[in-house]
Amino acid sequence: MALNWNGEILAQTRFYWDFSLWPRLEGLTDTEFYWEPVPDCWTVRRLPDGRHAPDGAYPEPEPPPVTTIAWRLGHLVVDVLETRINWHFGDRTASRDTVDWPSTAAEARQRLRNAYLTWSEHLQELDDEDLAVPVGNAEAPQWAEFPLVVLILHLNREFIHHGAEIALLRDLHRARFGE
Repeated sequence: MALNWNGEILAQTRFYWDFSLWPRLEGLTDTEFYWEPVPDCWTVRRLPDGRHAPDGAYPEPEPPPVTTIAWRLGHLVVDVLETRINWHFGDRTASRDTVDWPSTAAEARQRLRNAYLTWSEHLQELDDEDLAVPVGNAEAPQWAEFPLVVLILHLNREFIHHGAEIALLRDLHRARFGE
């Protein structure tokens, strides 16, 4: 029996989106978006040129700092989806350093929704042969030889992992402030 691998991948992503992530983002406020549950959180900040960008360091400290919902949601929007859409299905001009990160909860939700829908549409067009093609220079060198399906599965893990962290931060915010 032949499996429709792309269909299974999309079904997993859609189920998570429809029943876990998107419902948990309903009503997200800017207060929650920027809430720092501990001192020295990484978040998203306005740069002198007016763009918004995430805090970060290379190499990342060990252990890495706690990040805000703004940072985590921005990571999903920019790093996981928008940049990958551009590099795998677009003109390869976007980068984490040039894209303006979402600065409000409403903007983050809208960009996430748009990116999720666009990413899903592109994935739906792929066949088994497309999924087997190495990602090449569309990703960091350590990914170059891996087939696209391995990257897609990694991004699904990122999507689920960070979505769960965002949900937990919302739960903690609600428990602390009673909202």
